[in-house]
Amino acid sequence: MSDTAIRPKEPAPRLSSLFSRAHVFATLMLGGGIALHAVETYITATLMPSVVRDIGGLPLFAWATTLYVAASVMGASFVAVRPEGVTLNHCYRLGAVLFGLGSLVCALAPAMEALLAGRAVQGLGAGLLVALGYSFIRFVYPERLWSVASTLYAAVWGVATFLGPTVGGVFAAGSAWREAFALLVPICALMAFAAPRLLPSGESERITTGAPLAQILLLLGAVLALSFAGSVEAAALRAGLAGAAVLAVAAMVTIERHAKARLLPAGTVSLSSPLARVYLIMLTVLVALASDIYIPYFLQELHGVRPLVSGYIVALLALGWTASAFLVAGLSGRRANRAILTGAGIEAVATALLAVTLARHNPSGGYGPVLAATALIFAMGFGVGLGWAHLVTHVLHLAPEGEKDKASAAITTMQALGSAFGAALAGVVANSAGLAAPGGVAGAETAAFWLYLLLSLPALAALMLALRLPETRGGTG
Repeated sequence: MSDTAIRPKEPAPRLSSLFSRAHVFATLMLGGGIALHAVETYITATLMPSVVRDIGGLPLFAWATTLYVAASVMGASFVAVRPEGVTLNHCYRLGAVLFGLGSLVCALAPAMEALLAGRAVQGLGAGLLVALGYSFIRFVYPERLWSVASTLYAAVWGVATFLGPTVGGVFAAGSAWREAFALLVPICALMAFAAPRLLPSGESERITTGAPLAQILLLLGAVLALSFAGSVEAAALRAGLAGAAVLAVAAMVTIERHAKARLLPAGTVSLSSPLARVYLIMLTVLVALASDIYIPYFLQELHGVRPLVSGYIVALLALGWTASAFLVAGLSGRRANRAILTGAGIEAVATALLAVTLARHNPSGGYGPVLAATALIFAMGFGVGLGWAHLVTHVLHLAPEGEKDKASAAITTMQALGSAFGAALAGVVANSAGLAAPGGVAGAETAAFWLYLLLSLPALAALMLALRLPETRGGTG
C-alpha cells in the first residue's frame, strides 16, 4: 500500500490558525488595514446625506466614491511597480500615512470640492493597504491558509458592518460629520508606526517591468469621463463622455496587450485566459454592488429612515458577504466554482428586485417595503461573499511565477475599478433618471428604479463568465 493511501486526511484549516503565535501580529496588522478601509466606507456612506445638507454638492454625490476608488487604483498599482528596495512593510506605512492625511483634509473641508480632494488622498492610502493585504498572504501564511486568510477579510468587513454605521450614524445625528473623519487620523498614525515592526519585509523575486503609466492614466480617464457624464445636463455631452470612457478602456487593453510595462500579469487581457475571467468576475460583481452608494439616500428620502438606521441597513450588505464567506470557506474544486456561479446569480436577482422594493415612495414609513429592501440588500452581499474568497484563491494559484505581486495587486485594482466604474455608472443612471432634476421624491423614485434595474446586468455578466472557470486545487468537491 502506498504512503498516499495510508496518509490521514489533513483537517480543514480554521480561522483560528491565523491567530497562532507565528501569525497573530501580522494578522492583526493586515486585518487592521482592511478594517480601516472597511469601517471608513460605512462611515462615509452614512455621513454623505448629512454632508450634502451641510456643505451642498448633491450633483457630486457619487464623486465621493468615484475619486476615492479611482485613486485607490493608483495606490494598488504602486505595490506591483514599486522601486527596488522599497519593501512591502514600508508601503504599508505609506498607505497609513496617506489615509490619515486624507481623513484630516475631509475633516477640515469647507466645501464639497475640498472634501473630494481629501477622499482622493484617502483612496491612495486605501489602495495600498488593501493590495498589501493580498500581497502579504503568501509571505505570512502557508498555502493551505490562503483561502482562510481571504475569508478573514470578509470577517473584518462584518465587524465594519457594525462599527462603521454606528460611528457614522452617531456623528451624522449630531451634525458632527467632521469629527467622524478626524477620528481616523490617530488610528492611522499608530498603524504607520507599527508597520515596519510587526510585518515582514515582504521581498521576493519579481519581474520588474516599470510603471504602466499609460494604462493607469487611460483607466483613470475612463472613470473620470464616466463620472463627468453623470454630472452634466446636456444629453449629447453625456453620451460623448460615456463614449470617451469606452474608447479609453479599449485603448488601455490594446496597449496592455503589447506593452513591456504591464498593469496586469501576462496574458490577462484575453478572455481565453482563466486568470482574465477571474478578474472580470471580480470587476463585474463589484460594478453591480456599487449601486449601494445611493441606498442611504433613497432610504432617507423615500422611506423616512433615520441616518443611523439607514447606515445599518446598507451595512447588512457586508454582513451578508461575511455570512456566506464563512459558509463556503472550506470548499474547493467544482463546489467552489458552483459557489461563485450561485453567488453571481443571487446578486443579479437581488439587485433587480430593489427596483421594485426600494424605488417606491413610502411616506408613512411602512415596514413592509423597508424590510423587503433590507432582505435584498443582505442578499446582494451574500451573493458576492459566496464566491469572493475562491476568486482570490484562483488568482494566487493561476498567477505566473515572478508576477505574484502584480497578480495580488491586480485583485485590488479590480476591486477599485469595479467600485469606481460602478459608482460612476450609478451617477450617470441616477442623474439621467432625475435624481437632481427634477429631484425631490419623484426624482429619487425614478432614479432608484432605473439604477437597480440596470446595475443588475453586470452581475448577470459575472454569472456567464463563471461558467468557464478552472477548478481550484484541493479536489473536485
